[in-house]
Amino acid sequence: MTTSSPLAATGRPPVLIVGGGLVGASLAIALDAAGIEAVMVEAAAPRIGEQPSYDERNLALARATVNGLAAIGVWPHVSAQATPIRHIHVTRASEFGSVRMDADRHGVDAMGWTLPARELGAGLLRRLDECRHLKRLAPARLEALEPTSSGWRARISTPDGVTELDTPLLVGADGTTSFVRDRLGIAAERHDYGQTLFVCTVTPERDHAHRAYERFADDGPVALLPLSGRRCGLVLTVPREEADAVASLDDEAFIALAQQRFGWRLGRLSRPGRRHPYAIQRVAAKELIGPRAVLVGNAAQTVHPIGAQGFNLGLRDALTLAELVADADDPGSEALLERYAARRAADREGTMTMSHGLVQLACLAQPLLGPLRSMAMLAFDRLPPLQRLMARRGMGFRSEPPRAVLERLP
Repeated sequence: MTTSSPLAATGRPPVLIVGGGLVGASLAIALDAAGIEAVMVEAAAPRIGEQPSYDERNLALARATVNGLAAIGVWPHVSAQATPIRHIHVTRASEFGSVRMDADRHGVDAMGWTLPARELGAGLLRRLDECRHLKRLAPARLEALEPTSSGWRARISTPDGVTELDTPLLVGADGTTSFVRDRLGIAAERHDYGQTLFVCTVTPERDHAHRAYERFADDGPVALLPLSGRRCGLVLTVPREEADAVASLDDEAFIALAQQRFGWRLGRLSRPGRRHPYAIQRVAAKELIGPRAVLVGNAAQTVHPIGAQGFNLGLRDALTLAELVADADDPGSEALLERYAARRAADREGTMTMSHGLVQLACLAQPLLGPLRSMAMLAFDRLPPLQRLMARRGMGFRSEPPRAVLERLP
């Protein structure tokens, strides 16, 4: 049976968001806060255990990201589970350089916060329940898209049947393997890093003191992120060909590997939680927009997790788009979408270049680069103007950020 969406018949047609992960849900909430009617289509049921992006990763949320989450009413639902990052320490194995950044030095109470993706997902679901201008179709699947004179007609299957919906703006928030991107005919550049990421929690012997660590090595980066209860979130990167062997290690052997890769700055590591592997690749759409259509989040760009910029970048996509749509009569106009692409260009390119360049340079097994890398780290650590610039970018304040991420917290 085919039906029409209730929202499609209520005056202004709704924005259609395909994908209800971290970025898609954030966009839906931001549009609702602006009074914009929208429909969000998500393959997973609206429960915390069903959404694959609400997983066991520990997200490092940039300061701008927390400002944005506060602006759209999500932060009150998750702040109690977040841990502030007040210090950042970056090193390279077997080299003498290091970079240290402190929140006090930059006049803020925290550079960012660590939050499990599962907790952020739960907070997003609670905030979605408060939305008044949003229709959620979940579980549901986008079956087909056809262009119309004023936008797109979507055919969506749900447990109750098939719905057809007309929209003036189609938003692809459907992840790295985006159906929307493919349907729009937008090509993507892909790079396989040949690495697998393992995430879990560990308990260090010494208090983390709200310090985040990132350590580079030939085999890839390893990071420890501060969590509540003296725990830390471990991010361990290994070459892809070693992933199966690492996955089969018992807890004692795995923690020995993590200790060897990270070092002893926090004393002995213990009590590893359940491990989750993720293959790492870079996928960058060659265009952000199409006719009455736009890509956000991982559908637009999937970056290496080094520097923890993926969700932070995607949220700035979502909040910039919501800001522009809220101020427009026609949410899918060519002028609006071109403005969106222009607004996002510098932030997107800068973040992707930084992420890709860091993993290529900092993890490159070239002995002659060692002294140069160390000198660069020392210079960064000792030149306040350079550190201020990089700290501001790391906190998410790049180029022309959305208004929602500007300073709100002390």
